[in-house]
Amino acid sequence: MANHKQAAKRARQTIVRTERNRFFKTRIKNIVKSVNEAVEAGNKEEAVVAMKAANKYLHHCVSKGILKKETAGRRVGRLQVRVNAL
Repeated sequence: MANHKQAAKRARQTIVRTERNRFFKTRIKNIVKSVNEAVEAGNKEEAVVAMKAANKYLHHCVSKGILKKETAGRRVGRLQVRVNAL
């Protein structure tokens, strides 16, 4: 347990931020998975729609500070290569 006011506040903030990050990161995984499933199924139309959503959401996470810009760009680029190969 925290012995100082500042330490107690930091503990509370950590709990809130951890929960927020877990929400965003789980959603990122699910969106990326939907693109990969569409690609593996060979469904070009569904893959393009899922890719558009993934691109938008990954860059949204950059603006929220969940991902770094380079990380989001790398993930989008790799997904786009898979979609384009269909």
